[in-house]
Amino acid sequence: MKVLITDDEMPARLRLRAILEELGHEVMGEASSGEQALEMSEALQPEVVLLDIRMPGMGGIETARHLMEQEQPPAVIFTTAFDEHALQAFETQAVDYLLKPVRKERLAVSLGKAGKLNRVQLAHINAPGEEARTHICARSHNRVSLIPLHSILFFMADQKYISVVTADGETLIEESLKSLEQEFTNDFIRVHRNALVAREAIESLQKSADGSHHIVLKESHTAIDVSRRHVSAVRKIIKNMG
Repeated sequence: MKVLITDDEMPARLRLRAILEELGHEVMGEASSGEQALEMSEALQPEVVLLDIRMPGMGGIETARHLMEQEQPPAVIFTTAFDEHALQAFETQAVDYLLKPVRKERLAVSLGKAGKLNRVQLAHINAPGEEARTHICARSHNRVSLIPLHSILFFMADQKYISVVTADGETLIEESLKSLEQEFTNDFIRVHRNALVAREAIESLQKSADGSHHIVLKESHTAIDVSRRHVSAVRKIIKNMG
């Protein structure tokens, strides 16, 4: 099988490479981060990606979510240094994993049954210490691009799509505003039934002559309507910022 190794520690990558080559599999490359794994997967089209769960920046679970958006997503096998007890919840899911240090016999079995993840499986994985996504994944021109969460000014719902707006432009994704609100509740606030705004991007709350409210964003000076039910929450955020 054609395999891409992803681990931020070189000794772990070298160990996996040696075992894979001994088993007769082709190592297509080594990635030291989730972001690099996504780029290499797009370019090399591996059949399997070995993913370390705990890595600086983008972790293995988030990387797997983004891999699923590719035109031909690879099968994924997670590797982890978590102890057996910590993995009990994770182990119940229909996703394979390897406990470090990886043994040749165990890797051979995993590769033999490696299957592609689906959205339901990923949504229910409770890996210890896994945090919210650091990037939003968008598909354009048959390629997957990553938008850093900290660069997003707001999400705007428009029928079945969500517009992701940054200072550099706008990108469409197919996610629900409700799920985005639940996942990023610490960084974004609902200001309208169709809009989530980055808390740090809010500059001011203004009231129009007709009594309606809107917020002005710092970087773009864009005005976004605020529904009556959300006005007090926005006022509280601005007060706390001051």
